[in-house]
Amino acid sequence: MKASEGRIGRVFVIRLEDGDVVPDCIERFAAEKGVSVAHAIMVGGIGGGQTVVGPRVSDQMPPEPMLLPIDGAHEVVGVGVLAPGENGHPLLHIHAAMGRSGNTLTGCLRPGVTTWLVGEVILYEILGVEAKRVKDDLCGFALLELQG
Repeated sequence: MKASEGRIGRVFVIRLEDGDVVPDCIERFAAEKGVSVAHAIMVGGIGGGQTVVGPRVSDQMPPEPMLLPIDGAHEVVGVGVLAPGENGHPLLHIHAAMGRSGNTLTGCLRPGVTTWLVGEVILYEILGVEAKRVKDDLCGFALLELQG
């Protein structure tokens, strides 16, 4: 395990609108505000897109992601960590649970999903932590690397 201690900086309350694409719009917002490292919490509605629901084969590297479509409006609650990629642009790794009609779908929103009517995000900036997402050659993921 690796860890780094930081402190809370600015706190942003963000209202996503119908059709906004997550995580893209949150990453764009962070770039505009100069947020490097942050914690995101999201609630609201998801209207469509795809989510990663695990690797097709658990011990295969790099893993082949299983993608499931999100058909129709779902309630959503998600949590993620934002850190700059190797190019310096913010990348949000966000997982969410989405529900509709008594069924729940849980996964990574990295491929992109659209907001249905409204999404609410609290973005907590974390200061004093040097981190970046670096592509791991074995798994192919942009993994969180902490410096210092």
